Amino acid sequence: MVKSFQGVRVVEPKTPIQQILVRDHMTTSLVTFKLEDSIDQVLELMTQRKISGGPVVDEAGGLVGIISEWDCLAEIIRGKYTNTIRFPAKVKEHMSTEVITVSPDLSLFDAAQKFLEHKIRRFPVLKDGHLVGQISLSDVIRAFPKLKHTTW
Repeated sequence: MVKSFQGVRVVEPKTPIQQILVRDHMTTSLVTFKLEDSIDQVLELMTQRKISGGPVVDEAGGLVGIISEWDCLAEIIRGKYTNTIRFPAKVKEHMSTEVITVSPDLSLFDAAQKFLEHKIRRFPVLKDGHLVGQISLSDVIRAFPKLKHTTW
């Protein structure tokens, strides 16, 4: 018969698991676009602010779409064929209207899964139907190296 003695064990208090939520990593100072903005205006603002797209809101501030660099490419190509450097088309003609949104209370892991599933670069964040921010793929990637491995 073998007897083993491990000594007195110190029970470490369990620390609550840190909730890693979209709200803590989303951008809240958003650049938004209007339906009647021209693609010229969008391209200028995206270049100035170094962004690749943003939410499109109506007059009441409600989310109606997303405009991205990809959406603007069609107008740029059309400019090539019409031999013009102006892009007068309106945001409403090129924006994506099927917008997938997330809640600020969604875990960052679930948001990461949504990015993988949908292969898009940004999700508007809605709370009670109101636009409160945006989480981008870059926001998610930047968040994980800062987390402690014991809090996952």
